[in-house]
Amino acid sequence: MSPTTSPKPSAVNEITPLLAASSSGPTAQANEGPIVDETPQDESSQQDEDRPLPMDQILTLCYIRLIEPISYFSIFPYINKMIFETGGIEEEDVGFYSGLIESLFSCTQMCVMIFWGRAADRWGRKPTLIVSLIGATIACSLFGFSQNIWQMVVFRCCAGAFAGTIVTVRAMITENSTPKTQARAFSLFAFSGNLGIMLGPLIGGSLEHLDTKFPDTFGHNKFMINYPYAVPTLITGAFGISATLFGVFMLKETLVKKSGSSSDTQPMSTMEILRSPGVPQVLLVFGWVALNALGYTAVVPIFWFEPPTLGGFGLSPVWISIFLAISGASQAIWILFVFPPLQTRYGSKKVMFYCACLFPVTYALAPVFNTFLRRGWVAAFWATAPAAQALGSCVSMAFTAIQLCLNAASPSPTAFGTLNALALTLNSAIRAFTPGLFASVYATGVKHQILGGHLIWLILAMSGVGMAAACLWLPDEGAPGVRGKVVDREERGRLVNGDGSGSGYGATNGNGNAEAEPRD
Repeated sequence: MSPTTSPKPSAVNEITPLLAASSSGPTAQANEGPIVDETPQDESSQQDEDRPLPMDQILTLCYIRLIEPISYFSIFPYINKMIFETGGIEEEDVGFYSGLIESLFSCTQMCVMIFWGRAADRWGRKPTLIVSLIGATIACSLFGFSQNIWQMVVFRCCAGAFAGTIVTVRAMITENSTPKTQARAFSLFAFSGNLGIMLGPLIGGSLEHLDTKFPDTFGHNKFMINYPYAVPTLITGAFGISATLFGVFMLKETLVKKSGSSSDTQPMSTMEILRSPGVPQVLLVFGWVALNALGYTAVVPIFWFEPPTLGGFGLSPVWISIFLAISGASQAIWILFVFPPLQTRYGSKKVMFYCACLFPVTYALAPVFNTFLRRGWVAAFWATAPAAQALGSCVSMAFTAIQLCLNAASPSPTAFGTLNALALTLNSAIRAFTPGLFASVYATGVKHQILGGHLIWLILAMSGVGMAAACLWLPDEGAPGVRGKVVDREERGRLVNGDGSGSGYGATNGNGNAEAEPRD
């Protein structure tokens, strides 16, 4: 019994993608009862979905994306040495404080992530991004000047506290893309993250203690002698400064305020977002992907190093670097060139499911190749293990696939920041305890030779099977060519302002695709 009016061709209406930039707001219905609107896309809607990626915005955001992994991973090569030399810590306690500093970084991120997401949804993406970039840059730059362990803890926690960068970058990439282009956009996003993971350790490992590495040039430099770890952190800070300048002068605000909406319209609360259809399932799988990935990352360098008699590969540091390089290069190929066409053809949910099914297969190969070495089949190992490492890296597409599933589950375009913050809060919590937990399980299995030292691979494989099963409950993506969703009375009352016009939020899900729900 809801009256309908024929929209003008130039007007924004209920079938217009919510991510489209527009100066006028859509008209909302305020009558009683649920409304289901299944209207074919009009010409203006189709043109908007076909718009190309704004590459200047996407590339700027990808550059800003580098800052978080660079700042996180750049201290890894020297953190233990720094704690021992400048922290006044006994050598046997270095490992504890090293783990404490890294765990506090992730724990701090976990505590503030939702705040930054809410800030991005309320005050805008760009100001939140710039403020968090400035804070993170200052904290990372000062870390190298620490003279005791507590200064190191404080600066590291401050760097974690300014975690708004990664939240807002994800939201802005979503809002700069359409359902047809978001796979390409997030492939670039994922690639930039991997690039940052590679650059961080290179910066930290090559630029610390320049006074001893280049004694003829820096051996008598008092600054280098007094602050041997300042240079890598200052270089990291320089990346942050350049990213901040790019953000200020290049980025455009993507959180568009609807001109017809009331000033007191509030973003959806965290609990409203968590109760939205599909959101709990997506967050579950998002966390599961992080758990499996971080667990594997914590274990595999040790596994590659351990001798075959204990269940490993017995690789030298050079070959470990080569295997890591194979993984990194193949991940880039899968993400940049394979994922976009797969996502276009099969959709994010199916790609995520297929990747989840391959996780346990990848884990199962580790003890198989160890068996090759134990039995002396060295030629068979070298003929198959590197190729399997490259092919197995296809599971890295799961990170981009689940991010697109997260976008699709968003109940409102103004909820992108908070929803991503919830996902990243979960990720930070998992990152805080997973490496130590899985490394301990691996060490226990090797020490007692449980399943021949392969206990960890059984646990990871079982986790992968559970993740694949959980993917079956991911929400389906919207039917193509249809826009609409049930809007209940409570939500409609929240969105409709006093003059009878609404903001239009909540009519479609996050990637612009609507889920048409059946009438009761």
